[in-house]
Amino acid sequence: MKKLIFLFLMTFILAGCGDNCYNPPQPIVFEFVNEDHENLLTNGTLSQLSIKDEDQAEVPLTKTDDGKIILENVGAYNGTKNYTFYSSVKSFEFSIQSSEFDGKGCDGYQIDQLTFKGIGIDVTDEKGYYRIIFK
Repeated sequence: MKKLIFLFLMTFILAGCGDNCYNPPQPIVFEFVNEDHENLLTNGTLSQLSIKDEDQAEVPLTKTDDGKIILENVGAYNGTKNYTFYSSVKSFEFSIQSSEFDGKGCDGYQIDQLTFKGIGIDVTDEKGYYRIIFK
C-alpha cells in the first residue's frame, strides 16, 4: 500500500513539473481613419498595405470585421525593433520595445512601448487598439 501511494504521489509531482507555459505579448491592433474619422479599410482607401520589420521581413496581418488590423508575431523579444508601414496612401515608421517577464512559472514577453514616427499622422491610444489618423 505504501508503494502504491508513493508511486501515485511521484507521478502527480512529476506530471506537474512537465507543463510548460508561455504567455505571448498582447496583440497590437491598428485602426486607420481619415480626419473625418472614416475607417480607411472599410471604405476601400487602404486596400493594399503591408508592414515590414527592420530586416525587411513581412509582418503577418489579420484584418478584422470591424475594420482593424492585428499585427501577428510582434513583441516576442527583448529590446526594440523598428517597423515600417507601407500603403499607397501613406508610409510611416514605428518601433516596438518589449521585454521578457517571469510570470511565476509562466514566462513570456510584454510590450513596453510603441513609438510612432511620421509626418501627417496622429495616433491615439484607444482601449485595446491604436487609432492612426491620416491627415
